Formats: sequence, C-alpha cells, structure tokens
Amino acid sequence: MPPVRKRQPSLPQLRAFAAVAEQLHFRDAAAALGMSQPALSGAVSALEETLGVTLLERTTRKVLLSPAGERLAVRARAVLDEVGALMEEAEALRAPFTGVLRLGVIPTVAPYLLPTVLRLVHDRYPALDLQVHEEQTSNLLAGLTTGRLDLLLLAVPLGVPGVVELPLFDEDFVLVTPLDHWLGGREGIEREALRELNLLLLDEGHCLRDQALDICREAGRADAPVTTTAAGLSTLVQLVAGGLGVTLLPRTAVTVETARSSQLRTGYFAEPAPTRRIALAMRGGAARGGEYEELAGALRDALKPLPVRVL
Repeated sequence: MPPVRKRQPSLPQLRAFAAVAEQLHFRDAAAALGMSQPALSGAVSALEETLGVTLLERTTRKVLLSPAGERLAVRARAVLDEVGALMEEAEALRAPFTGVLRLGVIPTVAPYLLPTVLRLVHDRYPALDLQVHEEQTSNLLAGLTTGRLDLLLLAVPLGVPGVVELPLFDEDFVLVTPLDHWLGGREGIEREALRELNLLLLDEGHCLRDQALDICREAGRADAPVTTTAAGLSTLVQLVAGGLGVTLLPRTAVTVETARSSQLRTGYFAEPAPTRRIALAMRGGAARGGEYEELAGALRDALKPLPVRVL
C-alpha cells in the first residue's frame, strides 16, 4: 500500500498561532492580523488538530502556551521568516534592485568607501534596502557562504571556492610617519626602507595587517616583531602621531585619518608602489548575480574621483 500522506499545516494556520503566541490574547492577535477573532480561533484549533498536540491553554481570562506550544512557536516563527525571505527573493527577481541587500564591509574600507556606496544607492537604486555589516574578512566570508550576507566589499584575492570576485580598483599604500621622521613627506621611497622601520600594525584578523606583513617580506624583511597593535586605523595613526613608530595606510584612508593630527607626515613609495585590490564578492550562481555585476560597474564609475586606479 502507498504510504498515507500526513496532513500539513497551512501558512494561515501558522500565522494565526504565531500571532497568538506573541500577543497571548486572541483579540489582540486577531487585530494584528486583520481577521475576526472566531476565524483566528478556528485556525489555531485546526493547527492543533493537524499537529495532534495542544498548543494553547485557554482560560476565561488569559491564554497561555502549553509546553508543546512553547517549543512549536519557535518553529512556526522560523518557518514564517523563511517564507518571508523566499518572497523577498522572488520580488527581487521580478524587480531588480528592490528588496533587501545585506552588504558586508571590512573595517579598513567601510569609513572611506561607504559614503560613495551609500550615495550611489540612494541616487540610483532608491527602492533598494541596503543593510551594512562591518566585520573582519573571515566573518564576512562565513556570512556569505551561509546566506547571512548577500554581497561583500573587501580586499582580494580571497581564493575561496564558490566565491566570485568583481574587482573594483587598485590603490597604493603610503607610509605615515611622525612629523619629525626622516622619511616624512618624501617621495620615491624604496621598499627596502621598511626593513629597518618600527612598523605599527593592526590586530590579528585584519587583512590589512597581513598585507602589510607581505609588503615587508617582499622588501626583504625576514620578520616584523610587533610590540604595539591597534584595533582600528584611527588608533593606529594616533600611535604614529605619538612617535611610537610608522605605519602603512591605503590611499583612500589617508585624507580622513591624517586629518586627525598635525603631528603626521605622509611618504610615497617609488613605482611600483605596494598596492591592494578592492572588489565586491558574491556567491557563485547567486540569483541576483546580474544585479551585483551591474552594481560593480556603477561603483567603478562612482569611485573614479578617489585616489585609486579603477579596473
């Protein structure tokens, strides 16, 4: 005999139960859903019959969740959230650049590029609900692969299978020194100068730290002993202003960060200067991949006024 198909709850039943579980009051739940109280009560009773468990303990004065109701209310809300996400995705496919776009950005990019990104989205894609999350690279990649994030703005290459990079620009690093440092304000600095400098770095986990160490190794520095680190570029630059050492900054950060102190000077490397590449990154085969590629093109145009080499 073929297996007997079990009845499944309907979405209206789940919505009715979730509303009652939240309000713990039939009248308030019915008002929240815009339906009559008898219809709401009937939907919850039908759900209890379908599931074969008692979800609510009804008294003349109040409504309580049963132990089973406590557990299944969480499940019902998760199902409804996933259905909502499905509808958002479908809406985005019908109408490009609408709905939610969850953008992850690394801390060494966010303060300097987000004004351009936000202005572009506001002017060109007003129906797009952009949500920004600033995190380190490892967390951003985890969020992208699990679906918590849709698109990333960060330094590449990543070398992560299943992640597609959309390059935006290359930018040079510059040397930021205390006011009286012998390299302050100089141009044509050879990378080999990094071998003997007291270089200040960001904390572990920041990709900019790894990039700075790579630059030092390319300059012939076997190691880079670190005695002082900082959680962000603003603190790092203040340490330089205080005379504790020098640091490397990407060009997009220079204007913002060096304006915080009059005790800083900027030096520029000889060509080819050390660089980093910034890109958007998305999941391979993303449903909105065409939108992300179009957004990357629009961003390249919008970023041209910055001190970068647009790709």
